[in-house]
Amino acid sequence: MQPVVIIALVLHVVSGVFWAGSTFALARMGGNQARGFLRPQLGAAATAIVTGALLWYLLHRGSEGTSEHVLATGAIFALLAAGAQALTGLTGRQAVDQVLAGVVELDATPGQNRALIGQRVAAGCLLVTVICMAAARYV
Repeated sequence: MQPVVIIALVLHVVSGVFWAGSTFALARMGGNQARGFLRPQLGAAATAIVTGALLWYLLHRGSEGTSEHVLATGAIFALLAAGAQALTGLTGRQAVDQVLAGVVELDATPGQNRALIGQRVAAGCLLVTVICMAAARYV
């Protein structure tokens, strides 16, 4: 089982680092190039989520301590981050405009505005996720 855990852990960390890092960078850069990063980010998100679920199954199944609660909170925020990025990057203009009704224009084009909002929401969620993963072992 140890090789499976090691491979899953490496894939989880590498995909998570790319996902969070690119999200933080795009949120800081005003959403520029967000459309070009959408597929790689969602691929990294899917890899991080699937390998995280596998690690949970292998290492935390049946446990219900404070550490697992903190990790579960991080997992929920990771799912919210992926949802925010997918919603603002993949759906049609009307659906997103309804969800984001009342949001002030941040950039020149509505597509960039949606991408920027999605990246910023996802960045906040991923920050909580990273904090939860880092703290889970010590709580």
